[in-house]
Amino acid sequence: MVVNLKKYVIIKISIKYLFFYVRILVGGKNMEYEILGGSFPVVECTLKAGESMITQSGSMSWMDQTIKMETSTNGGVGKVVGRLFTKEALFQNIYTSEKDGSKIAFGTAVPGSIRAIKLEGGKSIICQKSSFLASYGNIELSTFFNKKIGVGIFGGEGFIMQKISGDGIVFIEIDGSSKEFMLGEGEQLVLSTGHLVSMDETCKIDVQTVKGLKNIFLGGEGIFNTVITGPGRVEAQTMPLSKLSNSIAPYLPLGNNSSSGNDAIDAGVSIFKMFNK
Repeated sequence: MVVNLKKYVIIKISIKYLFFYVRILVGGKNMEYEILGGSFPVVECTLKAGESMITQSGSMSWMDQTIKMETSTNGGVGKVVGRLFTKEALFQNIYTSEKDGSKIAFGTAVPGSIRAIKLEGGKSIICQKSSFLASYGNIELSTFFNKKIGVGIFGGEGFIMQKISGDGIVFIEIDGSSKEFMLGEGEQLVLSTGHLVSMDETCKIDVQTVKGLKNIFLGGEGIFNTVITGPGRVEAQTMPLSKLSNSIAPYLPLGNNSSSGNDAIDAGVSIFKMFNK
């Protein structure tokens, strides 16, 4: 009887801590979300009563009527000035759920994908400009300055990038698809300019010249490449917006004649089909 009592106590304690563990996973810095769609995706999030999400103005796709919106500078004038440099919207929208199970969805601005990144312990990541889509938890956005002149001019990201830090989940927009790399201490990854999505703050960014005149003038890859040095996580993207715009530019109309208009329509249909194969 004593043995059975011990088993009962152990089982009861185990169940108690199991439910506590589940609540930690579901609440706090975690939540339920689902990324839907193909090349034009949205992330649909399920919130409990009192939980909030922050997003750029214009990013919300749909939401339940039990969610309340409030537009704010979310940090004062200083934060607004910082968003000018990172090409973000000057104001942010805060969506707060008034009922358990309320749903809200956020969509990308260009064809691509959405990546959910969990930050803990004040961890920070450095992202390309305009990559922030939405966040949940205690997430802070700020500016990151490339101190090296060569990186700022030739690195493809400019002198100013976006720094995201805190505790919670951040959703970032990616141009095209993406691949994640884990770099060890001193390990390097060479990227074509514009293909960097994000990297851990522990990584370093630099540029290097493509070797050989024939490679520079005939290779079609430009003069410079971006070099990321570990340790840390690096996310690369397949279709930077600059590359996409260069690809469709030849199909855009140059005049107002009907032929150019038809070409524009054909180009639009072709682009839509290309991203929905």
